[in-house]
Amino acid sequence: MDYRFTLNAVAPFRLDYTVFALRRRSKNKVDLWDGNCYTRVLIIENTPVKVVVEQKKGINDPELLLHSEGSKQVSQNQIHAEMEKMLGLKRDLHDFYCLAEQDARLHPLALRFKGLKPPRFPSVFEALVNAVSCQQISLEAGLQIQNRLVEYLGLKIKGKEEKVFYAFPRPTEVANCSVSELKNIGYSTHKSETLIRLASAFIGEEAYFGSLENKSNEEIINFLCAFKGVGRWTAEYVLLRGLGRIDIFPGDDIGAQNNLYQLLHLERKPDYKKIAEITAKWHPYAGFVYFHLLLQRLHEKQALT
Repeated sequence: MDYRFTLNAVAPFRLDYTVFALRRRSKNKVDLWDGNCYTRVLIIENTPVKVVVEQKKGINDPELLLHSEGSKQVSQNQIHAEMEKMLGLKRDLHDFYCLAEQDARLHPLALRFKGLKPPRFPSVFEALVNAVSCQQISLEAGLQIQNRLVEYLGLKIKGKEEKVFYAFPRPTEVANCSVSELKNIGYSTHKSETLIRLASAFIGEEAYFGSLENKSNEEIINFLCAFKGVGRWTAEYVLLRGLGRIDIFPGDDIGAQNNLYQLLHLERKPDYKKIAEITAKWHPYAGFVYFHLLLQRLHEKQALT
């Protein structure tokens, strides 16, 4: 079934910047960008639905056209809600721009990437898998391995000219894998065990994971870090990218440390404690600054295309 409807965003909004902050690298096989449209396969009512979003009006009067395609009739309201959440469409960032105006280092970034909204993955599980995939290796290597996981387990939709679009794997699909299967994809034994452990926990504690939206940052960190294979960086990554807590700046993130080092012209790369001191002045938008630093890095690499 095909649907078309419009989405509105709190101004300012730019779809391209928001999608780049979500997908991070062009090799991402789940979050797709063709220069004009964002494409993603969502699982709605256990059915894969291909969603295409295009911005039809400008940054200060944003309107988006959403087109969904699926084999069955599904809830349009759920599709609408998922995209609003993922793209941060209703986040009012007026106070952030006021804060940025008072900061000589931050203000140019805020102006350059005006319209960026803080994106988030559609589920905590997806955020955890992304974090585990990239633990202790480069983002490029982590996404390459994760792409193989997506191709191996994700539900598929075939588009024009037999092009295949993949949904992100669900907990049941990962939990049913063996360690050897995940190792064949490219995960280490430790990461394979962690992914299966987390997927199984999601199945067994679905209600509690669903309640994390209502928990404090500290409660969530303590809960997640109780799982073997999940540390502080992974938990903070999930807070920011899985739960939309834009007050959280993952201080153990090597890329973010490098980005701050360059932005502020520091004498040495900052450690976790130093980053906490630096980002305190950006509260409660430290995590949103994290996304700006990511876009700046992509801009320098000429990767915002």
